Amino acid sequence: MTDAASKALLPIGLHDTLAPMAEREASVVSTLLNSFYSFGYGQIAAPLAEFEETLLSGVGASEGRRMFRLMDPASRQMLGIRTDITTQIARIATTRLAEAARPLRLCYAGQVLRVEGDQLRREREVCQAGVELVGEAATTADLEVLSLAIQSVRAAGIDGFTVDLTLPQFVPQLCDSLGVDAETTARIREALDSKDIDTLNALEGDAGALFKALLSAAGPADIALERLARLDLPAAIASQIDGMAAFVAALREQHSKVTLTIDLGEYRNFEYHEGLCFTLFAPDGDGELARGGRYSVSGEDGDAETAVGFTVYVDAVMRARAEDDVPNCVFVPLEEAAQAATLRAEGWRVVTGLTAAADAAQEAKRMGYTHVYDAGQINEL
Repeated sequence: MTDAASKALLPIGLHDTLAPMAEREASVVSTLLNSFYSFGYGQIAAPLAEFEETLLSGVGASEGRRMFRLMDPASRQMLGIRTDITTQIARIATTRLAEAARPLRLCYAGQVLRVEGDQLRREREVCQAGVELVGEAATTADLEVLSLAIQSVRAAGIDGFTVDLTLPQFVPQLCDSLGVDAETTARIREALDSKDIDTLNALEGDAGALFKALLSAAGPADIALERLARLDLPAAIASQIDGMAAFVAALREQHSKVTLTIDLGEYRNFEYHEGLCFTLFAPDGDGELARGGRYSVSGEDGDAETAVGFTVYVDAVMRARAEDDVPNCVFVPLEEAAQAATLRAEGWRVVTGLTAAADAAQEAKRMGYTHVYDAGQINEL
């Protein structure tokens, strides 16, 4: 391997983003942020690294296995590089913005770094953009956040995606109401999440039949709600199904054409969530575009505060988008350089020659530009 080739190597899961992809990514992030702004969300930015103890508190408690750590030579304390920005938003909301009026609407965009990727996302450094609405428990807050997720992903150029709804605590609460022990509950939860019918078949009595029926209920929202309504559930648990049905109806008033599915057995990646959660899946099935839901944050006094938000995975949005055309760029030869400012004012992207070119059109083609300025005219190549 040559020295040049070795210098180009990067660690697994990390990559350089070159033109024009870097520009497209920046454009997607800008579009997402503008969507967030339009709903009244204010942008905040948090540092890439914080004290490890802070990042692993509260909603970040499960992130330790994915976190890069390093010693801070200034404080002599361990730092962590953020694996998710939601943890930092929770910290800011409950400390520096603890006295701010509620509901608190915050948005963000930035890079995160992880020790390893997962099955759906092998990259270890990814760009996230998202929102958090803090301090409002009403269902209208969940509706606003999911509606914003749908609209922002559409604004970024994606349509035809599926919105999957779940209640991560539904299965544990159902098991608790049925008197199922903790070990069996964990096994049932894993089986439902992984669609493991064999494990459910091994369950004895009415519980086995109930959880198999719950597994078979997963699917398109209307069919799922119909099947879930037929289940013999304790009243407190059944009320959650009624709440889900009401939420679906309200969402469809705003987004009548969105494809909705329900899977109450799904909980992975929603470990700290407590209420309604959702995932936006790409139209071709190539991973998750966004994920979010309801959770709690704790302030320095220990008091819990409810929040709901979502994260958009910019890399997934980039993959799902139709490939953009190469940006128009006009090459202006050195002798015509005085015209460049006028063309830029008209909205053109302009590159001026730095040395005289024998053939301006050939030089423009060599450099990959789309147009050339010649004799007072812009000619497409």
